[in-house]
Amino acid sequence: MKQVKITVLKTTLDEELAREYGAEGLTACPILRQGQIFYADYAKPDGLCGEAWKAIYQYVFALAHGAEKELFYYGDWIRTPGVAICSCNDGLRPVIFKLEATDRESVINDNPVR
Repeated sequence: MKQVKITVLKTTLDEELAREYGAEGLTACPILRQGQIFYADYAKPDGLCGEAWKAIYQYVFALAHGAEKELFYYGDWIRTPGVAICSCNDGLRPVIFKLEATDRESVINDNPVR
């Protein structure tokens, strides 16, 4: 299993929807910032929003387990093998991520009970 590089490409705020539905003073994501980098495989990396992880983990899992040589969705989505562009599920202030397969080996830090 390999690690996947997760880069925060952009934090956004849909101002029209935020005016209509958002709480007073709503801003772009206060947790993540453009340019942040995380590495993951099967587990959420420290510092990454849990809701964002739920939205992207299936792509991370696929890339960590060998999908780096293939194009997602038969090549009609992303043109580069081993890359996925995803977002969290916050409809008012989504964060856009770039996921990239790497050659970095995963290290499992679990200590099983015997």
